[in-house]
Amino acid sequence: MVILADTLVSFEALLPLALFGMFAAVAWWAMELAAARKPRTLERLDELKHPHKRKSSGGAALKKQDAMTRMLEKATPALAKPLQPKSEVEVSKLRQRLASAGFRGEAAGGIFLGLKFVGLVVGLLLGGGTTLGLGGLGQKALVGTIGLAGFLFYLPEILVGFLGSRRKNAIFLALPDALDLMVVCVEAGLGLDQAMRKVAEEMKGTYRVLAEEFALSNFQLQMGRPRAQVLHELGLRTGVSDLRTLAGVLIQSDKFGSSIAQALRVQSDAMRTRRRQLAEEKAAKTAVKLIFPLVLFIFPGIFVVLVGPAAITMVRELLPRMGG
Repeated sequence: MVILADTLVSFEALLPLALFGMFAAVAWWAMELAAARKPRTLERLDELKHPHKRKSSGGAALKKQDAMTRMLEKATPALAKPLQPKSEVEVSKLRQRLASAGFRGEAAGGIFLGLKFVGLVVGLLLGGGTTLGLGGLGQKALVGTIGLAGFLFYLPEILVGFLGSRRKNAIFLALPDALDLMVVCVEAGLGLDQAMRKVAEEMKGTYRVLAEEFALSNFQLQMGRPRAQVLHELGLRTGVSDLRTLAGVLIQSDKFGSSIAQALRVQSDAMRTRRRQLAEEKAAKTAVKLIFPLVLFIFPGIFVVLVGPAAITMVRELLPRMGG
């Protein structure tokens, strides 16, 4: 027993040193990796010196991505068959929702429905196996299995909704600046198509989502599609009400021959005013939203600091006298 106790004491004494050595080794390894990597400038020079190596590495990555995409496209139709929409209206709604989230491919709907079906099956299997292994068959196990399956079933919809709302917010915040740039381009003598191309090129680094949408619309115009149809699809594809209004105004201006620059200027002022009003609304809601963290986290601490000494004094002085 004495030997065992001595061994435990020595192990407890060596444990902090072992943990320190482990963390030091991990930190040293991370620093070695960071130092061994070449700077980006040298990597670019190597790419320029050896273009074939760059093409081969990029081609391998693209081949892997293409193989994964082809596998998903082949596997999802059979999985998505039980969840396929029954009417064309539901199909168009699904495509519009996926397009507003940035998924515009032909197989996006099948992949989305296939992932929902896979999530349902995985939730039933995983939840059923876990609950049966832990608690056995019962009402709680059944409820837990159904809850996990439902969560995994609706998880793709939650992710698509989150991505769609983020894209819509990014487009809404970028529209006033894009319209100002379009006004400058149109007043400088460019047409609407050239102005959209210029906006897509200039705003690629700052507002990437709106630049991609303008670039896609410009590509459709170059393919010979009517401008009114392209602008209408731009408003529907993004799902932003301000962009649909802008598309309608541009279609009317093109149809009746009015000044496009003036229409863009009016829309830019209106959108900028609305963005400022939304910012003021959020600022006004801040005081109401701060009530809950104040009550839950800050007021208890203040209450303890202010009332604590008085409560301790009352317990020490008053209770003994009352008991006596």
